[in-house]
Amino acid sequence: MKTQYLLSLIALSVASACQAASYTEPLGPSQMDMGGAGLMQTPSGRMAKDGEFSLNYRDNDQYRFYSINVQLFPWLESTIRYTDVRTRQYSANENFSGDQTYKDKGIDLKLRLWEEGYWLPETSVGIRDFGGSGLFDSEFIAASKAWGPLDFTLGLGWGYLGNSGNVKNPFCEVSDGYCTRNNAHRSAGSFNTGDFFHGPASLFGGVEYQTPWQPLRFKLEYEGNDYEGDFAGRLKQDSPVNVGAIYRLGKWTDLNLSYERGNTVMFGVTFRTNFNDLTQQHRDSEKPAYAPQPQTDMLQHQVVAQQLTDMDSNAGFAGPHIQVKDRTLYMTGEQYKYRDNAEGVDRANRILVNNLPANIDTLKVTQTRQNLPLVTTETDVKSLQDTLAGYPLGHEQPLKQRRTEPDVPKNAEQGYYIERDRLQLGWAPVLNQSFGGPESFYMYQIGVEGSANYWLTDHWVTSGTLFGNIINNYDRFKFTAPPSDSHLPRVRTRIREYVQNDVYISNLQTTYMDRLGDGWYGQLYGGYLEMMYGGVGGEVLYRPLDKNWAVGLDGNYVKQRDWDNMMQFADYTVATGNLTGYWQPGFLDGVLVKASVGRYLAKDKGVTFDVSRRFDSGITAGAFATFTNVSKEDYGEGSFTKGFYLSIPLDLLTPTPNRSRAQLNWIPLTRDGGQMVGRKYYLYGLTEERSPALE
Repeated sequence: MKTQYLLSLIALSVASACQAASYTEPLGPSQMDMGGAGLMQTPSGRMAKDGEFSLNYRDNDQYRFYSINVQLFPWLESTIRYTDVRTRQYSANENFSGDQTYKDKGIDLKLRLWEEGYWLPETSVGIRDFGGSGLFDSEFIAASKAWGPLDFTLGLGWGYLGNSGNVKNPFCEVSDGYCTRNNAHRSAGSFNTGDFFHGPASLFGGVEYQTPWQPLRFKLEYEGNDYEGDFAGRLKQDSPVNVGAIYRLGKWTDLNLSYERGNTVMFGVTFRTNFNDLTQQHRDSEKPAYAPQPQTDMLQHQVVAQQLTDMDSNAGFAGPHIQVKDRTLYMTGEQYKYRDNAEGVDRANRILVNNLPANIDTLKVTQTRQNLPLVTTETDVKSLQDTLAGYPLGHEQPLKQRRTEPDVPKNAEQGYYIERDRLQLGWAPVLNQSFGGPESFYMYQIGVEGSANYWLTDHWVTSGTLFGNIINNYDRFKFTAPPSDSHLPRVRTRIREYVQNDVYISNLQTTYMDRLGDGWYGQLYGGYLEMMYGGVGGEVLYRPLDKNWAVGLDGNYVKQRDWDNMMQFADYTVATGNLTGYWQPGFLDGVLVKASVGRYLAKDKGVTFDVSRRFDSGITAGAFATFTNVSKEDYGEGSFTKGFYLSIPLDLLTPTPNRSRAQLNWIPLTRDGGQMVGRKYYLYGLTEERSPALE
């Protein structure tokens, strides 16, 4: 009876819409129950707007679905999902996991084949749960076509989406092997590509209707799953037809309600934003107005003192130096305020040109990081003055400005500077967290981290970081024994023993860094390099200016720190290192591809791939995977090391501009294979200003 009422309501709404002369513009694709653009249980061929980010929660009697969906590119959708199976316990051992219900991790990808045209539907192919335990593993092809306020979808699914087998698998015509599928659930984190597009297949489809009242949408679908072999148990399906509604609450929130399988209510919420559109209005000093006051040949102490102060407070350059040599005025400093390097250079040029010494025809602003000179922006003074003064209408000329290798005079004729303190102190709150553990789904630690750097010379720094715990629930950690299925040295799986220390020195090292030549940078370091390892190492990087590639090499000899007394060492030592290539493909906006080949902490050898995209807001989303010569049997559960991360510029959250970032990492399972040693400084990150594509 409930189904009849819902179907009658949708039919009445559709009939009204078809008779209307116009309709409200649709709000774009909505999220399905498991995450990703679609109806309820079934995906569509649609893609969300480039950069869209969604947090999704759905709940019914058998499952809770928690998912994150990111539209990485206009043609690629990715989903990370945790499923709480409410009908099963995490473990039969109550002393191990208590009454916690079973948690499953999953990864989905959907690739658009072509966009919607006048006749052609928008069509996509996807893989669900390909990096999980296979509870919901599926493959599908789906096509969507809009007609007024109606968006129709028709698809063909395999695996979980095709369990009912309402059509013959078309690939059976190619080989009889495609007619069967291994439905045994895999170990977490493994890829079972051999079952792709195998087994029963089913047609699915439906329609999403945008009502004349824009916040409200309705959905109707026919699904191809019969729930006969569901992990939550054999679920009763009174009808393969599902109905639902979505209500847009404000700009960022969708409320979802549906009636599925003819007997089950599903409800949930979606929080949405777009990584390309996020901005923040900052309280900031205005750019210096153009008000030239020409000076004599000699730098005037009071004038330069004010310029140096303005370089810090207005242009965001720490430790600024102003020098004159021949007919060039130089300014050198470290940009700490603006993510957009051009903003800092523009402000610096205005400060310099307003009180320009006589006979100066060139300005050179050099940016540094950790006292490493990175890039010089050279500006023609006459062109800058004409630009700031304003050209007559129709006679505008481009500013004569170019980026060059760092140019800092060693023997200037005149110069003043503000010296940075040799000792630099800081502190920051810290939130360490993990999801999906056997003892508790969510584990957390809130603490504070204090840091100190002391520069012995311009290139030699000694630094340390002390962590202090404030509150955590790490007392729930009950399992610290070695994984039963791993045969590798325990280079990372002792993480639980380390983090249960309330106070520890996470880093204490001395580092020498220098520019070795055009495009060449190097560092040597030694001490407690990270929470688990101490030792010595070095890195060299070649990064040509304004090129989309770079190459680096690091080598380390490290010893494992003792987890019971972190000021001492355990017996394990290893030599490790990597050759890393960096590439920013010009045909993919904001993308960075990294590939590292080398030896890892467990003495295994292999390669790590890391792909990330920086969106217009500065948020970076990335994923990595490491494949080594360790077999799946020796590696254990998970098969290989992999993870995902978000890097968020904090000036999206703060009222004033800054360059600080926060990183959120998600590593489904920590194992010992394919693990790299950490270090305080990474030369590629320190030299970011040499690549305009990542500004």
